[in-house]
Amino acid sequence: MENILQLLSNPIVSAVLMALAPLLFILPYALVTIYIEMKMAAHIQNRLAYMQTGWHGTLQPFADILKLLQKEDIIPTAASKFLFILAPYLVFVGTYSSFAVLPFSSAFIGSNIDLGIFFLIAVSSLVVVGLLMSGWASNNKWSLFGALRSAAQIVSYEIPSALAILGVVMVSGTMSTQEMTHFQDGGIGQWIIFGGNLPLWQKLSLIPFMIILFLIYLVSSMAEVNRTPFDIPEAESELVQGYNTEYSGMKFAIFYLAEYANLFLVSAVVVILFFGGWTSPFGTFLSGPVWGAFWFVTKGMLFVCLNIWLRWTLPRLRVDQLMYVSWKVLTPFALLCVLAIGLIVVM
Repeated sequence: MENILQLLSNPIVSAVLMALAPLLFILPYALVTIYIEMKMAAHIQNRLAYMQTGWHGTLQPFADILKLLQKEDIIPTAASKFLFILAPYLVFVGTYSSFAVLPFSSAFIGSNIDLGIFFLIAVSSLVVVGLLMSGWASNNKWSLFGALRSAAQIVSYEIPSALAILGVVMVSGTMSTQEMTHFQDGGIGQWIIFGGNLPLWQKLSLIPFMIILFLIYLVSSMAEVNRTPFDIPEAESELVQGYNTEYSGMKFAIFYLAEYANLFLVSAVVVILFFGGWTSPFGTFLSGPVWGAFWFVTKGMLFVCLNIWLRWTLPRLRVDQLMYVSWKVLTPFALLCVLAIGLIVVM
């Protein structure tokens, strides 16, 4: 026992364990979310979905993983081999690194840096590089089209999402995700969606603008995850499968693991920015480090389910409609909200 404690106290071992900790959440989360998505999609379309593997198909996600592990790993002859192999891992690293600044509770955050939300925006941009790399390295025109569409889409929707985050930073006065959560401690009435921990007249003035920023970030986050109605990069009817057309086996699986991890990431950011993070909606009741983790994951999964519901309800947008929504609807509204919030906060 003493040897184990000494090993854990080693700084290198501690750093490695901390770096691997998000996997303990991402892997089971991905399995559960795959099952939830297939069941929700099936019930929306009035069918049963998984039923044969385990009770109500609960073992189907495990069967899918085993199937992918057994598939042949094919690399096209004309592909740029090194970049082709690197691309899916770069996409996953961009998402995985962002988990370092997610405050799962008052007692656990990978890195409580002062510029946490800025780090999250910056490092998640690696996903765009990975997607472009996968399309170009595949030496496939459909993959390249999908990659270029993805880059244009994600870069465009990062503008309104960054403005929405800026509005919240102006209200909370911090870029630290943990401090942003502490700012909302005290119950549902202190959440930033309801004006935060500010004087009453400022709260009432801020509520309509915070609701608009929440909707802007919610729509933008859906576009950044490349999910319907914003799944233009993977438009099967036009591009076969988009940027990952040439991928198979576990490389293909890594793209989807990154997508599901990114889905929780953007949902968690919504929770941190607008819905109190790990804080209890009942103030001091049902609060504490363990309850904090429960509230954080529960709130995040609610928005994951909302994204899944919208995916299987709304039709896909055209490319011109997608760009119109970003540049002529979301961005102007976000700018107006930021200006209004600035005036309210300084008064």
